[in-house]
Amino acid sequence: MMKTADFRSGRVMRMAARYAIPCVTSIAILCAISACSKKPADDMAPAPQSASVGTDVDDVVITTKIKAALLTNENVKSLDVTVITSSGNVMLSGFVGSQNQIDIAMDLAKSIHGVKQVENQFTLKGGSTTVGANIDDDVITTKVRSALLNDAVIKSFDIATVTRNGEVQLSGFVDNQSQITQSLALAQAVPGVKTVLNHMTVKQ
Repeated sequence: MMKTADFRSGRVMRMAARYAIPCVTSIAILCAISACSKKPADDMAPAPQSASVGTDVDDVVITTKIKAALLTNENVKSLDVTVITSSGNVMLSGFVGSQNQIDIAMDLAKSIHGVKQVENQFTLKGGSTTVGANIDDDVITTKVRSALLNDAVIKSFDIATVTRNGEVQLSGFVDNQSQITQSLALAQAVPGVKTVLNHMTVKQ
């Protein structure tokens, strides 16, 4: 009876060993696969948002607030003021009637949170205009803007165009001096343009 029991016990142990080894091997393989499939925490984290996107959003907010401040001020609300912001740097341009209006507009812009500095590119008006002249100025402005947008070197919405009595004012932030030169040449080539005022600044 003892021999039979020993035989059976030995047989059970051999069978257990036979199945235990593949089982352990399978578990090890599964663990390895699971470990490989897990991505590091850094890989799973979302990519940081570009700083330039935030800057662009801030610039839009600043521009909007300045325009709102200008529109609610009795002294300058009727003016055609162009506001352009780049990295917190603000440029104000357009034709105004007096130095006092320029000072008020500049102070309003400087009071807006987030503004680093304000650049004055205003031009004082030289006399009154007629209805016909205003229509011609609108046509000139449209043609100049179209020329700037369709040019491969410029192709930018960041250049503001204002026209008064055939005098065109270009203002805004550009990438380099070549864009300034090209913009002035394109504006000057538009029929009806008498002179072109350069109020553009190369981005810092």
